[in-house]
Amino acid sequence: MAADALIINGEDNVATAIRDIRAEEEVRVAVGTSEKVVMVKEPIPYGHKFAVRDIDKGEHIIKYGEVMGRATRAIGSGYHAHIQNIESLRGRGDWTAKDK
Repeated sequence: MAADALIINGEDNVATAIRDIRAEEEVRVAVGTSEKVVMVKEPIPYGHKFAVRDIDKGEHIIKYGEVMGRATRAIGSGYHAHIQNIESLRGRGDWTAKDK
């Protein structure tokens, strides 16, 4: 069966949907040469991210093995990870390596 979402680095805590995903759908997430199954809790548009595990408020959002933001509130596994619950740490000028 084909994957529904991708994780590029095994440390990533979000996956990227490669098709529109419906709420309450069990999806296959490709992680390198393996895969995991995640129950998606709400609709995820193509190209958007969702949490593949519970993420605590203040925790870094990891995509492609890199910190790309911080959770502004807790994000449960299978929930949309987007501007409503992520603060970007890129291009702000106040983010440094110590924030990793």
